[in-house]
Amino acid sequence: MERPVPFAVWTDASGAPGYLHGTKADLAPGDSIEPGRPSNYSARKHAAFVYLTGTLDAATWAAELALGDGVGRIYVVEPTGAIEDDPNLTDKKFPGNPTRSFRTRAALRVLGELTGWQGHLPEQIQAMKDALARLAAQGVEAIED
Repeated sequence: MERPVPFAVWTDASGAPGYLHGTKADLAPGDSIEPGRPSNYSARKHAAFVYLTGTLDAATWAAELALGDGVGRIYVVEPTGAIEDDPNLTDKKFPGNPTRSFRTRAALRVLGELTGWQGHLPEQIQAMKDALARLAAQGVEAIED
């Protein structure tokens, strides 16, 4: 599979757009991803929202940057309630939501795991981690609930 293209809408095998969730959690079809559990990005707090995206690139970043020692995974998910634009990205970095980044207070239902995706280059991942560490040192959280 090719490297993820920023802002390219992900579609399933039938060509229909869908949603993805990147994480290091080991999940199975039918599992729920719910708010109130430890955040993928902050060991000290529980997530008030669950995040999802309509682009492979954003899901890939989520899988690569999630805390933990496990392997990054990308799941095809279905929201069980209302979703809204993710203000962490759409209000700050990418007005208009070209990353198709969303959040919800409802659970996401895991439909399956996306396999065969190719991650970002190691130097890109390290640059992103360095930038996030600089923000953290300034007191800026990666995710603001």
